[in-house]
Amino acid sequence: NMMFSALWGIGYIVVRYRKNGVLKRLKATPLTAFEYLAAQLLSRIFLLMFSLVVVWVGCDLIFSFHVEGSYFSLFLVFFMGGLSLSSLGLLVASRGTSEEFTGGILNFITWPMMFLSEVWFSIEGSPQWIKMIAQVFPLTHMLTGVRKIMNDGAGLPDVGFELSILLLITLICLGLGARLFSWNK
Repeated sequence: NMMFSALWGIGYIVVRYRKNGVLKRLKATPLTAFEYLAAQLLSRIFLLMFSLVVVWVGCDLIFSFHVEGSYFSLFLVFFMGGLSLSSLGLLVASRGTSEEFTGGILNFITWPMMFLSEVWFSIEGSPQWIKMIAQVFPLTHMLTGVRKIMNDGAGLPDVGFELSILLLITLICLGLGARLFSWNK
């Protein structure tokens, strides 16, 4: 849910704004591409975190989840994961001119990401090259950090590597997205 909301939500909004001419009008303002993309990223992360808290509280009330680690650490990993996934969506949408094209690119990214990020099954017995591809995806690092906190009681220093990778992916995708961004069709 978080991955789809981050990638598809932000990707479609930017492409729709470009298609409808909203971005062309924003180009006339002193707003830079980086500022616009950062604002989109922050608004999306607010929605992601709000829905995460609502779902988490609802599931906790119904299923009585037990988390070994701290909720703050868990929230921070989800926050960084949401940032990296949203920035990846912005990168894809930075040049997209139609919802169909952007949707195809997002599908090309999301399905392998779900399969290789161990959402449904482990890739422990997979060939090394598959494991290496999995390390490219932000979802892999987010889920690794979440599992460490929820199952093993890991603290922030224990998930520092995952947080660093998520931050790096965010900065790279946001920087490339701002560089490649087009206000026009």
